[in-house]
Formats: sequence, C-alpha cells, structure tokens
Amino acid sequence: MALVRLLIVVLALLFAVQGGEYSAWNWWELRRSEQREAAMVVELTEVVDSLEKAAVAIERDPKVQERVARESFGMIGEGEFLFRILPPAEP
Repeated sequence: MALVRLLIVVLALLFAVQGGEYSAWNWWELRRSEQREAAMVVELTEVVDSLEKAAVAIERDPKVQERVARESFGMIGEGEFLFRILPPAEP
C-alpha cells in the first residue's frame, strides 16, 4: 500500500513538472527564446541608432553629402575630370 502511495506521489510530481499545457521543458525553451529575442532587440536598436546618425549626417553635413554624391552617384566637382576605363571591344 505504501508503494502505491509513493508511486501516486511520484506520478503527481512528474505530471506537475512535465504535464499540462506547458511543461518545464517548454518553459525553459521559452526563457531561452526570450533571451535570444532580447539580445536581438538590443542589436537592432544599435543598428537603428547608427542609421539615424548616418541619416542626420547626410541631411546636414556638406562633407558627408559630397562623399555620398561621389560614391553613390558618380558625381564630380567643378574643374574635375572623370576618366572611365572601358574593357577592350570584342571583335
């Protein structure tokens, strides 16, 4: 009889830990997922902050505007010459 009671208690404890809608394993996985997501939020916040700083610099800093115009659009300043090297024509 004592063995049956012990077995019932053990099974009840096992069900309390692993049974039901969410088990201890599910809870542990959810906590790990939450930590990964929180780290990703921090990383993305840093990226957004750096992009906001870059956008402000492009809007307000003439040197940055000139660099972007040269690098992105191939623009040249007054009195400068643009040389393009073309590949040899195929016969």
